[in-house]
Amino acid sequence: MTKKLTITIDDEVYEGLYRRIGPRRISRFLEALARPHVIDEEFEAEYAAMAADEIREAEAAEWSENLLGDASDETR
Repeated sequence: MTKKLTITIDDEVYEGLYRRIGPRRISRFLEALARPHVIDEEFEAEYAAMAADEIREAEAAEWSENLLGDASDETR
């Protein structure tokens, strides 16, 4: 079941959403942003599933280590 919600946002924000997300996708985009902040069980279950994926975690660790290496190279 879905509910209709009326929100008020700044014109610039609306125009940015319209340009980047598209006219018929804004509601879905905003729901996806809000969902993890208000649906705790789903968020925790998804995070636990991601953390249990050892291959994904290893790839993420490698990526972040390389990113930190790139950042330290830029300061030299």
